[in-house]
Amino acid sequence: MTKFSYEQFDLSDIKTYPLDARHSEAQAADFARPLASGSSLGAFVDSLPNILAAADFKKVIQALVEAKRSEDGILWGLGAHVVKTGVGPVLIQLMERGFVSAIAVNGATVIHDFEIALIGATSEDVDAALGPGRFGMAEETGRLLNNAITSGIADGLGIGQSVGRFLTAAQPPFAHVSVLAAATRLGIPITVHVAIGTDVIHMHPAASGAALGEGSLRDFRYFVTNVSRL
Repeated sequence: MTKFSYEQFDLSDIKTYPLDARHSEAQAADFARPLASGSSLGAFVDSLPNILAAADFKKVIQALVEAKRSEDGILWGLGAHVVKTGVGPVLIQLMERGFVSAIAVNGATVIHDFEIALIGATSEDVDAALGPGRFGMAEETGRLLNNAITSGIADGLGIGQSVGRFLTAAQPPFAHVSVLAAATRLGIPITVHVAIGTDVIHMHPAASGAALGEGSLRDFRYFVTNVSRL
């Protein structure tokens, strides 16, 4: 085995350069600005630093504004956490103000949104429910949602249209905070993209693989059409 010795590294050949000659990622001109009391939300966004995520956030906002102004369309893709953490009402307001042309979601998003519409609550305690085998076994979620999907697919609809139709007809008490219900009310296409076995409703007896597969394929084709319109 080669043994190294205690020998200090020779620094005599180190080369340096002037600090101001270096490209620096952070510039004082891009720093955040203190916000005056009573300022608007727009002023708050403007005050954020033009660095990393804050700079990206500003670009996203500007892109949304420009797309709405030019009527180029804005397609939103989102997962379940947007709904289960309570951001749905903000998205609904954006829908009502014309900042949403279409929405694409996964199966979990529909489940959380459906439960919110029905009882105003969602997101069970996974750790507590897994052990006793109760996870995902809510009766109404499994039965009503699967039946809504199967019925709608039989009528030639996609999954998003099927669930939206059910919520429109049922008028559950919390439909006003449901993204699916709002999209249906406003005529905004909402497509649902599932993988068989990934969502809790697939464990229920009412689940139909044929309906889930056919409905998700239809929604995928609707989605492709919406992307082509951007």
